[in-house]
Amino acid sequence: MATTFLLGGARSGKSRRAQKLAEQAASKRLYIATAEPLDEEMSRRIARHQADRGDGWRTVEAALDLVPAIEAGAEDEAVVVDCLTLWLSNLMHHGRTLESETGRLCDALSSVELPVFLVSNEIGLGLVPETPLGRDFRDAQGRLNQRVAEVCDVVEFVAAGLPLRLKG
Repeated sequence: MATTFLLGGARSGKSRRAQKLAEQAASKRLYIATAEPLDEEMSRRIARHQADRGDGWRTVEAALDLVPAIEAGAEDEAVVVDCLTLWLSNLMHHGRTLESETGRLCDALSSVELPVFLVSNEIGLGLVPETPLGRDFRDAQGRLNQRVAEVCDVVEFVAAGLPLRLKG
C-alpha cells in the first residue's frame, strides 16, 4: 500500500487533505493523534479536529510511541498520523533519541501494508529561530521530514488548501 506524506505550514489544509485522501482510500479509518491536551487552547484544537473528522474514524493517541500505533492498524483501515511535528516535540521534551525513533518510524513505513497518510509542518521556510532550542527543533524537523519523504511513495506540499505533488 502507498504511504503519503503531506507537508505544509500552519493552517495550510494539510490535515484536511490527509483526511480526504484517507476517506477515499478506505471506509474504515484510524486517526493517530500525537497532540497532548496540556492546556485549554490545545484541548479546543483537539476537540475541533475530532468534530471535523466525524463518524467512521477510530482514534488512537500516540504522543510518543508512534510505530506500535501504526502497526496496530487493521488491514482494512487507512491510517492518518497527525502530526509528526508534535510527535517530534514530544520526543525532544521526553529526551528520546531522535535518530533512533526516526529510524524506527521509517522502517515501519517501508514495510506497512496499509495506506498511511502522515502530516507534518514545514517550518524551515520562515525566520531563523531566536533561541538555540528553536534552531535545534527546526533542524530536527527538517531532518525528520527529509527521512520520511525519502521512504514515502507520495509527497505533497499543501499551501492555501492546494496540494502540490513533489514525489510519486
